[in-house]
Amino acid sequence: MAAQATYPAYQESGLPWSPRVPRGWRVLRNGRLFAHRVQTGFPDLPILEVSLRTGVRVRDMENLKRKQVMSQKEKYKRAAKGDIAYNMMRMWQGALGPAPVDGLVSPAYVVVKPFEEANSAYFSYLFRTDAYMREVNKFSRGIVADRNRLYWDEFKQMPSLVPPRPEQDQIVAYLRAQDIHIARLIKAKRDLIGLLTEQKLRIIDHAVTRGLNASVALRPSGVDWLGDVPGHWDIALLKHVADVRFSGVDKHSHDHEIPVRLCNYTDVYKNDKITDDMDLMRATATAGEIARLTLKAGDVIITKDSETPDDIAVPAWVPEGLPGVVCAYHLGLLRPDPGRIEGEFLFRAIGSARIAEQFHVLATGVTRFALGKHDVKNAVIALPPVEEQKAICKWIADQCKPLEEAILRAEEEIKLIREYRDRQIADVVTGQVDVRGWVPGPDEVVAEEDLAALGGDEEIDTDGEEDDGDD
Repeated sequence: MAAQATYPAYQESGLPWSPRVPRGWRVLRNGRLFAHRVQTGFPDLPILEVSLRTGVRVRDMENLKRKQVMSQKEKYKRAAKGDIAYNMMRMWQGALGPAPVDGLVSPAYVVVKPFEEANSAYFSYLFRTDAYMREVNKFSRGIVADRNRLYWDEFKQMPSLVPPRPEQDQIVAYLRAQDIHIARLIKAKRDLIGLLTEQKLRIIDHAVTRGLNASVALRPSGVDWLGDVPGHWDIALLKHVADVRFSGVDKHSHDHEIPVRLCNYTDVYKNDKITDDMDLMRATATAGEIARLTLKAGDVIITKDSETPDDIAVPAWVPEGLPGVVCAYHLGLLRPDPGRIEGEFLFRAIGSARIAEQFHVLATGVTRFALGKHDVKNAVIALPPVEEQKAICKWIADQCKPLEEAILRAEEEIKLIREYRDRQIADVVTGQVDVRGWVPGPDEVVAEEDLAALGGDEEIDTDGEEDDGDD
């Protein structure tokens, strides 16, 4: 069958977001396809969570990054196998999917039970298309835009495309088989990124703990995990080379405060540098917060709490001045003493695997791990003379440039693969491509674990929204 085969005849749907559909398809409101399920009091069922790309899955309670203490499980909603669960505040992002097993979802979710004519996997694909998610925004309501919710009463009024049930099943089988090929491509790119990142970290780690001169005399550092260092280097506590400031500025705006741009947790976690061309969040801060936390050239910012110790003290630095940009909540600001340490060297040192390990060990918590200001101030780094720091930073930049370019290419390729997948799904679930004649090949047997690569490092678990859950 040709990859872009179309249906022999089409008809008008009456829907602006998908005006032309195959003849024989119907347009029905979701209330004709799903019933609202509100069942609580099942505390023994497993907890389910959502991935923005791969749907609903059982939470891995042994995985530290996802480990949480669940309270009042009797208030969680039951989602039966095959039900669609969606997060009221995040459905516009694709936070939905069919439950793989009977399980529990947060009170901030809506659970809908499919009628016989609805394959919930088909509708999960449809609901995550860009066109449908824009419709979700139109039907959502709330006091302010970023708190809009899609309640059941609005969801049931939304129109959806409804192929005959056998076609729904065929579309799901086809898209899942294509997802296998796409997941393999993404995994290969991710594996490459992992290898390149390891190589980059080895380069940095050796440079900031041993220097560039292989023949220089070494001496014991006095710190077990650091080992020997060049004899002319100092061993310094962070508080002696940088001013450590913790931020409490939140992302909300208040009438009595001053407008600012925020450098937030995600900006730091995903970027090595904070620059003026980034799309920084708008918020407000007090005059005191602005005076204490406005970013300056050379500043280093670290994450001070996270779901896992490994994501504690992830650094970014500020290479140039950023007027009006303030360090946000969940972050620490390190302002280097220019006479003792270069901001870029401090950034490289904190990002070194050996030096970062002390932060991971010191982080404490149960459901979320955090560093205290005292822990940061008393962290240890190896400190070369300032001119040597500059030389080390230049050498690292030169050595890492080709690796970073290769990582960027691989990330761009993953983005293109995802865009291709999104386009393919949209074409198939709206009937622009006919897959009725498709027959699976021998390598297109689908296992759930094989689809894991469709998720992304940017995934967020939307279970724990600050929401009352009323729907």
